Amino acid sequence: MPRIQIDIAKPSRREEARRITGHNELRVIFPNTPLAVRDALRTTMGGLQHLQLTEDEAGTVELVLAEVMNNIVEHALAGREDGMVELQISHGPSGLRCCAYDDGIAMPGNRYPVTSPPQPDVPLLDQAEGGFGWFLIRTLAEDLEYIRENGRNCLKFRLAVGRNLRAS
Repeated sequence: MPRIQIDIAKPSRREEARRITGHNELRVIFPNTPLAVRDALRTTMGGLQHLQLTEDEAGTVELVLAEVMNNIVEHALAGREDGMVELQISHGPSGLRCCAYDDGIAMPGNRYPVTSPPQPDVPLLDQAEGGFGWFLIRTLAEDLEYIRENGRNCLKFRLAVGRNLRAS
């Protein structure tokens, strides 16, 4: 079974004020296998349960994270046995801020793909590669940003969910 590292950040005194106003951080590190993605997704969703997201919000989070993590494993880290994926999620008043890191190959043109939406009259197998997944990510995520720095990929985005929660 793949090893998954989970870190729920404990804030320092200086960060305590941020935590009290609703900022929490979850960090999950896992190897680049489809099974590890599934386990990491289950672990991540469990780590976000305290936010009491609605069913629709949880579905949005799960869908976007699954697309992002599977893209990393299938494309950036394809064919590598040593690759690791790191997912960092923090919660605040604007929702969930997410960062997915890997040391795989860069995205073509050093930017995330901008594709057309799926065509409803075209059979699923004939749809353009990457079109539907990236369409979902771009539609459901906000503040999407891709950075390639020091041999690492970083995809940052925000999911506008859990915004009406008060810190306990």
